[in-house]
Formats: sequence, structure tokens, C-alpha cells
Amino acid sequence: MTEREANLDVEVEIRDTDTAVLAVGGELDNDTATLLHHHLANQFVHGRRHLVLDLSRLGFMDSSGLNILIRAARDARESGGDLHLVAPTPAVRRILEITGLTMTTPLHADVAQALVAAGHAR
Repeated sequence: MTEREANLDVEVEIRDTDTAVLAVGGELDNDTATLLHHHLANQFVHGRRHLVLDLSRLGFMDSSGLNILIRAARDARESGGDLHLVAPTPAVRRILEITGLTMTTPLHADVAQALVAAGHAR
């Protein structure tokens, strides 16, 4: 399933009953953060506690987007799961590092590595 709003693309791939991979591309900002939040919340509603966010096509993220990622990491942990971030672009990686999100949320080189870390071999 692919959904596009403004400058944000979100593709969701269900891996199993409790794991989903979301590929996020474009710009994650005040205008688009709600779309990603809805996708993430939908995964939790359907029992998927392990979320992998592929950020390799995300060119821009502001504080609104960062807030969504922080909230998703918290919600995943509270549900007994985890959030894994994959291949953020340099601009996005810098924001993640400056804010300290990388200290609590793992970064991975690719989706396969993140799935293994989440306990789900490809």
C-alpha cells in the first residue's frame, strides 16, 4: 500500500503478525507528519509492535517529524516492541544525532539488518 500526501510517500510492508516495514520518502514536516503518525498508529492498532522505518528516501525532516519518531519509539517500547531506523539520509541523520534519538533508537544500514536486530530474519 502506498499513500502520498504533499511531499511525503509512505509504503507499508507487513512482515508478519507483529512486524511492519515502513519506507518513508520525501519531506517529513508540519504538513506531512500527521500522515506518518496515522500509518504508525495503524500498525500498533493491528498488533504490530516491531516497526522498521526505512528513511533512505527521506530528504528533509523538521521537529514535527522528529516528534513523530520519538512518539513511535515510546509507543513501541510501551507495547513490548521496538522501533528501528534504517539508512537515514545525511541531513536526517544529523537531526537524529543532534537530538540524541540515536542513543535510544537503533540505526541500521539496511532493512535486512534491522529485521535481524528486531528478531526477524529475512
